[in-house]
Amino acid sequence: MTAPEPVFEVLPRDLSAYREGNIGVPYVHRFASGRPGPHVLVNALTHGNELCGMVAATHLLDSGVRPAIGTLTVSFANVAAYESFDRADPFASRQLVHNLNRVWSPEWLDGTEDSPELRRARELRPVMAAADHILDIHSTAQAVAPFWVYPGYERNAQAALAMGIPEIHLVMPDGLTTGTPVIQHGRHGRPDGSGVALVVECGQHFLQASADLATEVSLRFLAHFGLIEHDGAASAGPQRRFELLSTAVVKTEGLHFARPLVGLETFSKGELIATDGPDEIRALCDECTVFMPTRKPIVGREAVYLTRPL
Repeated sequence: MTAPEPVFEVLPRDLSAYREGNIGVPYVHRFASGRPGPHVLVNALTHGNELCGMVAATHLLDSGVRPAIGTLTVSFANVAAYESFDRADPFASRQLVHNLNRVWSPEWLDGTEDSPELRRARELRPVMAAADHILDIHSTAQAVAPFWVYPGYERNAQAALAMGIPEIHLVMPDGLTTGTPVIQHGRHGRPDGSGVALVVECGQHFLQASADLATEVSLRFLAHFGLIEHDGAASAGPQRRFELLSTAVVKTEGLHFARPLVGLETFSKGELIATDGPDEIRALCDECTVFMPTRKPIVGREAVYLTRPL
C-alpha cells in the first residue's frame, strides 16, 4: 500500500511566543468579555502534525479576536509532538507516545501510566472541563473532502448543520469506540450532558485550503454562539450525513485495501474492503461508505471507519 507523497503548502511555525498563555497552563489563552454568555474553546494541535488548527488558533490570537459576550479560550494541545515535526517523516509527529485524542477517560487520566501526551491531557483537563462548547480542529492524512465528526447527540447535530461547512458529517451514535476523544470528555460525552463538542476534519494536513477552512470554521463556531459577529458564505451544497457502524482496527502490518482508498468511497453489502492477515473487512450494508482509511497500517490503530448514509 503506497500513498502519494504530501504537498507542503503549510509548514510549522515557531509557537514559543504563545507558550506563556494567561491562565497558568502553557499554550492556553483565555479572554473573558465580562458579559454573560457561553465559554467556547477552540482547540488546535491535538495531533502534532495537523497544522490547520495551528493556523486557525494563531489567527484568532494574532488578529485580536475577542468575545463580545461570554468567554473565549484558545489552546494548542500537543505542542511537544508538533515541535518534533520532520519534513522527511511528516506523519510521525502525530504523537510522541500516546494518541492525545484517545485518552480522555478516567481510566487514562487517573491511571498510573505516563507519557508526554498523558501529562499534557492531565494539564489540559480543567481547560476542557471549563468549556461549555468545544471545537477540536483536525485534518486528514489523505486529501479528502472535509467533514464533521461528533457523537450523535441532537445538540451537536444542530450546531454542525447550522454552520453550513463542511457539508459532510460523520455521526457516531455510540461515540468513538476505540478510545475516548476530547469531544467525549466529561459532560460532553454524555447523552444527558450539556454543551456542543465537535471535531472538524479540514482536509489534508499540509494544504493551505485546510488551514483556510479551519480558520473559517473557527470564526463560524464563535459566531454561532454569539461571541463574535461573522458573516460566512452559505454552504455550497447539501449536507450529507453518515452514521458510524463499525471501526476496524489494524491487526497485522500486512493489511491491504482491495483498491486504493482516500475516504468516502462506497461499497456494496458484503463487498471486500480490505484483508488483514487471515481476516477480511467487508461492507456491512449497501452504500457502505468508508472514512479515514489508514495511510500506513500500524497494529492497534484504526484501519478504517465503516458507515452508512443517513
